[in-house]
Parts: sequence; C-alpha cells; structure tokens
Amino acid sequence: MNGEMRIAVVVLAAGSGSRFGHSTNKVWLPLSGRRIISRSLANAVKSFPKSRNILVISPSDAILAKEVLRRESRHIKVETVMGGASRHESEYNALMHLAPSIQSGKINVVMIHDGARPLATSILFHDIAMAAHHHGGALPAIVVDPLEIDIQEPREIVRVQTPQAFRAKELLEAYTKAQVDGFVGTDTAACMEEYFPKVHTIAVTGEVTNVKITYPQDLVIAEHVLEKRGYKE
Repeated sequence: MNGEMRIAVVVLAAGSGSRFGHSTNKVWLPLSGRRIISRSLANAVKSFPKSRNILVISPSDAILAKEVLRRESRHIKVETVMGGASRHESEYNALMHLAPSIQSGKINVVMIHDGARPLATSILFHDIAMAAHHHGGALPAIVVDPLEIDIQEPREIVRVQTPQAFRAKELLEAYTKAQVDGFVGTDTAACMEEYFPKVHTIAVTGEVTNVKITYPQDLVIAEHVLEKRGYKE
C-alpha cells in the first residue's frame, strides 16, 4: 500500500487476574514504579505521534482506568472502550468503535497489543506497523528451540507475540463476518487467517524480552529486564 500510514493502536486490558492469582486485573499492578498497562501504552504509541489510541478495559475497571490514565499516561490521548467476555469480543468492540474512521479511510492500519506485554519496544511496534502497511499484515514471532518441545517436528515451530497489525478495512471485515458466523479466534491473526487467508502476513523477528505477564514470576523477569535497560523510574 502506498501513501501515508494512518494508524490506530488498540491495547487490550479487559482480562482478569485469574491465572495470576490476584483479585485485580494484572495489567493494573505496579512494575518498577509504573503500572504494567502504563508501560504497555507508552511503548505502543511512542512511534506514532498521530495515532488513534484505544484502551479496551473491563467495565469494572473504568474508575481505576480513568485515574491511572490521568496520573501516568496524561501525555497520551487515549479513548477507552469496554471489553467483552473474550479477547476476540474485546477486539470486535474496539473495531466497532473505530469502524466509521476505518470505512472513511481516516485509519488504514490497526495494531492490536496485549496490555500484559509491557516490554515490547517502540522499535518493534514501528516495524510491525510498517510491515502491515506495506504488505497487509504483520506479527512478531520467535522460533522455538527444539529442546523446548518433547516431539520431533519436521518444520520450525514459532511462538507468536503481539503487537499484531493489519490493514484496517480487511480486519474490520474479518471481525464483522466472524460476528455473524460465531467464529472466535485465539488472536487477531487467527481471525484474519479464517477470512482473508490470502492476505500476506509478514513474520517480523520478535523480542525474547517481550514477555507476557501471566504468572507472578513473570513480574520478576520483567523487573530484571527493565533494570538491564536502565528504566529505574
């Protein structure tokens, strides 16, 4: 695709803390002096000064989200959207919120990121967005070390991360069709693969440090990474 990239950045934060073992949604927990979600947002939008920024939250977190955005992300213009019962439904809600701008051409790329991945760098966001703009779609992937799995596979196995980005009109159409069909994808790429298998999705080399905060020990890893990077605020 030629022309200027007009991007919307969607950060998903409507999950629960069930696997983490905490009553609070893990994305609102502190990480080296800032909330996990604040770090995710800051990294996600750093490379895109003109982006539409959408934070998808649980209705029960609305008051907390407003306070955190005011205190920690006040320099970022963020629109909040209420999430659904699943990741897929939360993505759908965000796309419906953006639909008028997508249909009019004001947005031509949508990037979706897990709020629980606060260590993805702004460079990765930039590379994913540019690849999606030029080729149709992009996602970060890490090749799995064969020693990590118990069975022999004839081909490489990759671990897919977020952010994932796709051209906006195709992505909106895919989720609209999925809503009619009752299809629920495991991630953004799964829905695109179901409805637009011919869209060329580029696999960009992911980041080993782009960990998802799922269990308490992941916070320890994330704090160590931030310390190595020199982020001590």
